[in-house]
Amino acid sequence: MTAVSPRALAPGLALRPISLDELNAAASLQRRVDRKYALRRDELGDVLAGLDRDARVLEIAGERRSRYESVYFDTPDLTSYLLAARGRRRRFKVRTRSYVDVGTSFLEVKTRAGRSVTVKDRISYDGADATELTEEGAAYAASVFADVGIDAPGRPLGPVLTTAYRRTTLLLADGASRATIDVDLAWIDHGDHAHFGRRLELPELVIVETKSVGGAGELDRLLWANGHRPASISKFGTGLAALRPGLPRNKWSRVLRRHFDHVPARPTRAPSRSTR
Repeated sequence: MTAVSPRALAPGLALRPISLDELNAAASLQRRVDRKYALRRDELGDVLAGLDRDARVLEIAGERRSRYESVYFDTPDLTSYLLAARGRRRRFKVRTRSYVDVGTSFLEVKTRAGRSVTVKDRISYDGADATELTEEGAAYAASVFADVGIDAPGRPLGPVLTTAYRRTTLLLADGASRATIDVDLAWIDHGDHAHFGRRLELPELVIVETKSVGGAGELDRLLWANGHRPASISKFGTGLAALRPGLPRNKWSRVLRRHFDHVPARPTRAPSRSTR
């Protein structure tokens, strides 16, 4: 599958590179408003063509696209998924995230409690265990739940879904807002016998996430001008709903109808972390 870059999507768009340290120093400490957009791959070029040429693109070891893989954990009765699908204020998400190109992995616990503020805690994790929640990992998740006052799930967490994609990260011209562009999206189900190993690939889908200070940023306005509005989309929730049509899905129904429902899932080998 061919990866995508801002230059490939918008001919003539040449952005200066920025290192990870520079990006974090410029745009990691301020409060942000996050928005997600789902659009077709052939629609993104017109959006990026309008970017201010002072925007910069994250470059690591000469590469401007990074491979990500995440494994999401849930109870057998999908407590985490159902809390999100039903819009519960107090909810959680547990996943490993692997940065495939650099060979590092983390265990991340995202919680929402109190005033609906989402908090992400994470620790380094052995990449060899990325598809498992080890005893130490389970203890860490439990400690985060206790710290934020969320009841721990009544049943053990196990792997439910793997997501894989390639990400380009932009620092916009204002020097404070950033955006990510995810392409080559794929999902693999870790579920029961009826679902285990089913794979869904959406090569035409692009997920753009903007992170701006306060109001709308430059990329938000470009997306709006091209007819795109923020969408309710979650790689975990939307992907699992697409792979298992019987699950509650109203929260993501518009995105599912437009981008997911016409693409059949197909069998694949047992899910495992990529070695590409």
